[in-house]
Amino acid sequence: MEWVETTGKTVEEAKEAALDQLGVHEDDAEFEVVEEPRTGLFGRTRGEARVRARVRPTSPRPKTERGNRRRRRPEGARKSSESGGAVDRATASEERPGAGSARPDGRKPSARRRSRGGRGGGGGGGERAARAPKNVSGDDEQEGNGMDATVEEQAAIMRSFLEGLVDAFDLDATFEEERLDEDTIELKVVGDNLGLLIGPKGQTLQSVQELARTVVQRQATGTHHGRVRIDIGGYRERRKEALARFATQVAADVAATGVAKALEPMHPADRKVVHDTVNELEGVATTSEGEEPRRRVVIVPATASATAETS
Repeated sequence: MEWVETTGKTVEEAKEAALDQLGVHEDDAEFEVVEEPRTGLFGRTRGEARVRARVRPTSPRPKTERGNRRRRRPEGARKSSESGGAVDRATASEERPGAGSARPDGRKPSARRRSRGGRGGGGGGGERAARAPKNVSGDDEQEGNGMDATVEEQAAIMRSFLEGLVDAFDLDATFEEERLDEDTIELKVVGDNLGLLIGPKGQTLQSVQELARTVVQRQATGTHHGRVRIDIGGYRERRKEALARFATQVAADVAATGVAKALEPMHPADRKVVHDTVNELEGVATTSEGEEPRRRVVIVPATASATAETS
Protein backbone atom coordinates (compact mmCIF):
# COMPACT_ATOMS: atom_id res chain seq x y z
CA MET A 1 0.00 0.00 0.00
CA GLU A 2 1.41 3.37 -1.01
CA TRP A 3 1.87 6.15 1.53
CA VAL A 4 -0.54 9.10 1.68
CA GLU A 5 0.42 12.49 3.09
CA THR A 6 -2.02 14.77 4.91
CA THR A 7 -1.93 17.97 6.93
CA GLY A 8 -3.91 19.45 9.81
CA LYS A 9 -3.76 22.01 12.59
CA THR A 10 -2.57 19.27 14.95
CA VAL A 11 -0.90 15.90 14.49
CA GLU A 12 -4.11 14.13 15.55
CA GLU A 13 -6.14 16.08 13.00
CA ALA A 14 -3.68 15.16 10.26
CA LYS A 15 -3.88 11.48 11.29
CA GLU A 16 -7.69 11.57 11.13
CA ALA A 17 -7.50 12.97 7.59
CA ALA A 18 -5.11 10.17 6.60
CA LEU A 19 -7.44 7.51 8.05
CA ASP A 20 -10.31 9.00 6.05
CA GLN A 21 -8.27 8.65 2.86
CA LEU A 22 -7.14 5.12 3.63
CA GLY A 23 -10.58 4.01 4.83
CA VAL A 24 -9.21 1.92 7.68
CA HIS A 25 -9.22 1.91 11.49
CA GLU A 26 -6.29 3.49 13.33
CA ASP A 27 -5.13 0.03 14.50
CA ASP A 28 -4.73 -1.04 10.85
CA ALA A 29 -2.55 1.93 9.83
CA GLU A 30 0.99 3.11 10.56
CA PHE A 31 2.08 6.75 10.66
CA GLU A 32 5.17 8.88 10.30
CA VAL A 33 5.12 12.46 11.61
CA VAL A 34 6.89 14.49 8.93
CA GLU A 35 6.43 17.89 10.57
CA GLU A 36 4.79 19.17 13.74
CA PRO A 37 3.24 22.64 14.23
CA ARG A 38 5.80 25.14 15.45
CA THR A 39 5.20 27.17 18.59
CA GLY A 40 5.70 30.81 17.71
CA LEU A 41 6.10 33.89 19.81
CA PHE A 42 4.01 34.00 23.02
CA GLY A 43 2.72 30.44 22.52
CA ARG A 44 1.03 31.05 19.17
CA THR A 45 1.00 28.02 16.85
CA ARG A 46 2.51 28.50 13.40
CA GLY A 47 2.39 26.13 10.44
CA GLU A 48 0.59 22.82 10.12
CA ALA A 49 1.19 19.25 11.18
CA ARG A 50 2.14 16.91 8.31
CA VAL A 51 2.00 13.11 8.52
CA ARG A 52 2.48 10.17 6.18
CA ALA A 53 0.36 7.05 6.57
CA ARG A 54 -0.34 3.72 4.93
CA VAL A 55 -2.25 0.55 5.61
CA ARG A 56 -0.17 -1.58 7.97
CA PRO A 57 1.37 -4.40 5.88
CA THR A 58 0.68 -7.98 6.96
CA SER A 59 3.55 -9.92 8.50
CA PRO A 60 5.43 -12.19 6.05
CA ARG A 61 5.40 -15.92 6.63
CA PRO A 62 8.31 -17.44 8.56
CA LYS A 63 11.27 -18.54 6.49
CA THR A 64 10.73 -22.20 7.38
CA GLU A 65 7.16 -22.05 6.11
CA ARG A 66 8.25 -20.37 2.89
CA GLY A 67 10.89 -23.07 2.42
CA ASN A 68 8.30 -25.81 2.84
CA ARG A 69 6.11 -24.08 0.28
CA ARG A 70 8.92 -24.22 -2.27
CA ARG A 71 9.47 -27.92 -1.58
CA ARG A 72 5.78 -28.70 -2.07
CA ARG A 73 5.88 -28.45 -5.86
CA PRO A 74 3.03 -29.47 -8.11
CA GLU A 75 2.99 -32.94 -9.57
CA GLY A 76 3.75 -31.57 -13.04
CA ALA A 77 6.82 -29.77 -11.73
CA ARG A 78 8.19 -32.98 -10.18
CA LYS A 79 7.75 -34.78 -13.47
CA SER A 80 9.57 -31.99 -15.31
CA SER A 81 12.42 -32.27 -12.82
CA GLU A 82 12.86 -35.91 -13.73
CA SER A 83 13.08 -35.05 -17.40
CA GLY A 84 15.77 -32.40 -17.19
CA GLY A 85 15.71 -29.37 -14.78
CA ALA A 86 12.61 -27.38 -15.79
CA VAL A 87 11.69 -27.06 -12.09
CA ASP A 88 14.73 -24.89 -11.41
CA ARG A 89 13.64 -22.46 -14.09
CA ALA A 90 10.05 -22.39 -12.76
CA THR A 91 11.24 -21.81 -9.19
CA ALA A 92 13.54 -18.98 -10.28
CA SER A 93 10.65 -17.40 -12.17
CA GLU A 94 8.46 -17.63 -9.05
CA GLU A 95 10.99 -15.99 -6.72
CA ARG A 96 11.91 -13.20 -9.14
CA PRO A 97 9.27 -10.38 -8.82
CA GLY A 98 7.54 -9.76 -12.14
CA ALA A 99 9.27 -12.63 -13.89
CA GLY A 100 6.12 -14.73 -14.31
CA SER A 101 2.39 -14.12 -14.31
CA ALA A 102 1.58 -16.88 -11.80
CA ARG A 103 3.09 -19.14 -9.17
CA PRO A 104 2.72 -22.91 -9.15
CA ASP A 105 -0.26 -22.57 -6.80
CA GLY A 106 -2.06 -20.43 -9.38
CA ARG A 107 -1.80 -17.10 -7.50
CA LYS A 108 -0.23 -13.95 -8.85
CA PRO A 109 2.99 -12.66 -7.28
CA SER A 110 2.44 -10.63 -4.13
CA ALA A 111 1.82 -6.93 -4.87
CA ARG A 112 3.27 -6.10 -1.47
CA ARG A 113 6.52 -7.82 -2.34
CA ARG A 114 6.73 -6.02 -5.67
CA SER A 115 6.12 -2.61 -4.10
CA ARG A 116 8.69 -3.29 -1.39
CA GLY A 117 11.29 -4.18 -3.95
CA GLY A 118 10.38 -1.12 -5.99
CA ARG A 119 11.22 1.15 -3.07
CA GLY A 120 14.83 0.79 -3.91
CA GLY A 121 16.62 -1.46 -1.83
CA GLY A 122 16.29 -3.49 1.14
CA GLY A 123 12.59 -3.27 1.96
CA GLY A 124 11.80 -0.21 4.01
CA GLY A 125 14.69 1.92 2.79
CA GLY A 126 12.26 4.63 1.77
CA GLU A 127 10.76 4.54 5.27
CA ARG A 128 14.16 4.98 6.86
CA ALA A 129 14.89 7.88 4.52
CA ALA A 130 11.64 9.57 5.53
CA ARG A 131 12.70 9.38 9.17
CA ALA A 132 16.19 10.75 8.52
CA PRO A 133 17.03 13.98 10.40
CA LYS A 134 16.33 17.19 8.56
CA ASN A 135 19.01 19.57 7.43
CA VAL A 136 20.84 21.13 10.38
CA SER A 137 23.00 23.44 8.34
CA GLY A 138 22.20 26.29 10.71
CA ASP A 139 24.30 24.66 13.40
CA ASP A 140 27.15 24.22 10.94
CA GLU A 141 27.01 27.91 10.12
CA GLN A 142 27.16 28.78 13.80
CA GLU A 143 30.24 26.63 14.31
CA GLY A 144 32.00 28.51 11.54
CA ASN A 145 31.14 31.94 12.97
CA GLY A 146 33.10 32.33 16.18
CA MET A 147 32.85 36.12 16.47
CA ASP A 148 33.29 37.79 19.83
CA ALA A 149 30.69 40.47 20.54
CA THR A 150 31.23 43.72 22.41
CA VAL A 151 28.36 45.10 24.45
CA GLU A 152 27.78 47.71 21.70
CA GLU A 153 27.53 44.98 19.03
CA GLN A 154 25.11 42.97 21.18
CA ALA A 155 22.97 46.09 21.63
CA ALA A 156 22.87 46.61 17.85
CA ILE A 157 21.73 43.02 17.25
CA MET A 158 19.08 43.25 19.96
CA ARG A 159 17.83 46.58 18.67
CA SER A 160 17.34 45.11 15.20
CA PHE A 161 15.37 42.24 16.76
CA LEU A 162 13.20 44.64 18.79
CA GLU A 163 12.46 46.80 15.74
CA GLY A 164 11.25 43.73 13.87
CA LEU A 165 9.16 42.62 16.86
CA VAL A 166 7.47 46.00 17.25
CA ASP A 167 6.78 46.11 13.51
CA ALA A 168 5.31 42.57 13.58
CA PHE A 169 2.80 43.64 16.25
CA ASP A 170 2.07 46.88 14.38
CA LEU A 171 2.96 49.00 17.41
CA ASP A 172 4.16 52.61 17.46
CA ALA A 173 7.40 52.98 19.43
CA THR A 174 10.82 54.60 19.43
CA PHE A 175 14.11 53.19 20.69
CA GLU A 176 16.68 54.65 23.09
CA GLU A 177 19.97 53.41 24.52
CA GLU A 178 21.35 54.26 27.96
CA ARG A 179 24.79 53.35 29.25
CA LEU A 180 24.27 52.19 32.83
CA ASP A 181 27.93 51.40 33.45
CA GLU A 182 31.03 50.32 31.55
CA ASP A 183 29.67 46.82 30.90
CA THR A 184 25.90 47.39 30.76
CA ILE A 185 23.62 49.00 28.18
CA GLU A 186 19.87 49.34 28.57
CA LEU A 187 17.73 49.30 25.43
CA LYS A 188 14.47 51.16 25.95
CA VAL A 189 11.35 50.70 23.85
CA VAL A 190 9.37 53.90 24.38
CA GLY A 191 5.72 54.39 23.43
CA ASP A 192 2.09 53.96 24.40
CA ASN A 193 0.03 50.76 24.46
CA LEU A 194 3.03 48.47 24.87
CA GLY A 195 1.41 46.27 27.51
CA LEU A 196 1.29 43.34 25.07
CA LEU A 197 5.08 43.20 25.14
CA ILE A 198 5.24 43.54 28.94
CA GLY A 199 2.70 40.99 30.12
CA PRO A 200 1.56 40.18 33.68
CA LYS A 201 4.28 41.01 36.18
CA GLY A 202 6.68 41.57 33.26
CA GLN A 203 6.64 37.90 32.19
CA THR A 204 6.41 38.71 28.48
CA LEU A 205 9.16 41.30 28.83
CA GLN A 206 11.35 38.63 30.40
CA SER A 207 10.60 36.32 27.45
CA VAL A 208 11.52 39.09 25.00
CA GLN A 209 14.82 39.52 26.87
CA GLU A 210 15.57 35.79 26.55
CA LEU A 211 14.63 35.73 22.85
CA ALA A 212 16.87 38.71 22.13
CA ARG A 213 19.74 37.01 23.98
CA THR A 214 19.19 33.88 21.85
CA VAL A 215 19.38 35.97 18.67
CA VAL A 216 22.72 37.38 19.82
CA GLN A 217 24.03 33.88 20.57
CA ARG A 218 23.08 32.71 17.07
CA GLN A 219 24.61 35.67 15.25
CA ALA A 220 27.76 35.96 17.37
CA THR A 221 28.82 32.61 18.79
CA GLY A 222 32.05 33.77 20.38
CA THR A 223 32.57 35.42 23.76
CA HIS A 224 30.01 38.04 24.76
CA HIS A 225 31.41 41.01 26.67
CA GLY A 226 29.12 43.00 28.95
CA ARG A 227 25.33 42.81 29.23
CA VAL A 228 22.38 44.37 27.43
CA ARG A 229 19.13 44.84 29.34
CA ILE A 230 15.79 45.56 27.67
CA ASP A 231 13.08 47.80 29.13
CA ILE A 232 9.69 48.31 27.49
CA GLY A 233 7.37 51.18 28.30
CA GLY A 234 9.43 52.11 31.38
CA TYR A 235 8.27 48.95 33.16
CA ARG A 236 11.62 48.05 34.72
CA GLU A 237 12.06 51.49 36.28
CA ARG A 238 8.52 51.49 37.70
CA ARG A 239 8.98 47.94 38.93
CA LYS A 240 12.29 48.85 40.58
CA GLU A 241 10.74 51.77 42.43
CA ALA A 242 7.74 49.71 43.57
CA LEU A 243 9.96 46.85 44.77
CA ALA A 244 12.21 49.23 46.67
CA ARG A 245 9.20 50.75 48.49
CA PHE A 246 7.75 47.31 49.25
CA ALA A 247 11.08 45.91 50.50
CA THR A 248 11.56 48.92 52.76
CA GLN A 249 8.14 48.39 54.36
CA VAL A 250 8.71 44.66 54.92
CA ALA A 251 12.18 45.35 56.33
CA ALA A 252 10.69 47.81 58.84
CA ASP A 253 8.23 45.14 60.02
CA VAL A 254 11.02 42.57 60.37
CA ALA A 255 13.17 44.97 62.36
CA ALA A 256 10.27 45.83 64.67
CA THR A 257 9.03 42.26 65.29
CA GLY A 258 12.27 40.30 64.93
CA VAL A 259 10.42 37.77 62.73
CA ALA A 260 11.83 36.91 59.30
CA LYS A 261 9.55 37.23 56.26
CA ALA A 262 9.84 35.47 52.91
CA LEU A 263 8.80 37.36 49.78
CA GLU A 264 7.14 35.89 46.70
CA PRO A 265 9.34 34.16 44.08
CA MET A 266 11.02 36.68 41.78
CA HIS A 267 13.27 36.88 38.75
CA PRO A 268 16.99 37.40 39.51
CA ALA A 269 16.82 41.09 38.50
CA ASP A 270 13.97 41.74 40.94
CA ARG A 271 15.74 39.85 43.74
CA LYS A 272 18.79 42.04 43.22
CA VAL A 273 16.68 45.17 43.71
CA VAL A 274 15.38 43.78 47.02
CA HIS A 275 18.86 42.74 48.21
CA ASP A 276 20.35 46.15 47.32
CA THR A 277 17.52 48.04 49.01
CA VAL A 278 17.41 46.03 52.26
CA ASN A 279 21.19 45.81 52.68
CA GLU A 280 21.33 49.62 52.94
CA LEU A 281 19.00 49.54 55.97
CA GLU A 282 20.00 49.03 59.60
CA GLY A 283 18.93 46.01 61.63
CA VAL A 284 17.95 43.73 58.73
CA ALA A 285 19.63 41.52 56.15
CA THR A 286 18.60 39.24 53.28
CA THR A 287 19.10 35.66 52.20
CA SER A 288 17.75 33.63 49.27
CA GLU A 289 16.09 30.22 49.34
CA GLY A 290 14.57 27.76 46.87
CA GLU A 291 15.40 26.83 43.30
CA GLU A 292 14.63 28.62 40.06
CA PRO A 293 12.04 29.60 39.05
CA ARG A 294 10.66 29.54 42.63
CA ARG A 295 13.66 31.17 44.28
CA ARG A 296 12.74 33.94 46.73
CA VAL A 297 14.29 36.56 49.02
CA VAL A 298 13.93 36.22 52.80
CA ILE A 299 14.33 39.35 54.93
CA VAL A 300 15.71 38.47 58.37
CA PRO A 301 16.72 40.40 61.49
CA ALA A 302 20.41 41.31 61.39
CA THR A 303 21.08 39.40 64.64
CA ALA A 304 19.59 36.22 63.16
CA SER A 305 21.74 36.67 60.07
CA ALA A 306 24.88 37.06 62.18
CA THR A 307 24.03 33.96 64.22
CA ALA A 308 23.55 31.92 61.05
CA GLU A 309 26.93 33.03 59.71
CA THR A 310 28.81 32.03 62.87
CA SER A 311 27.07 28.69 63.33
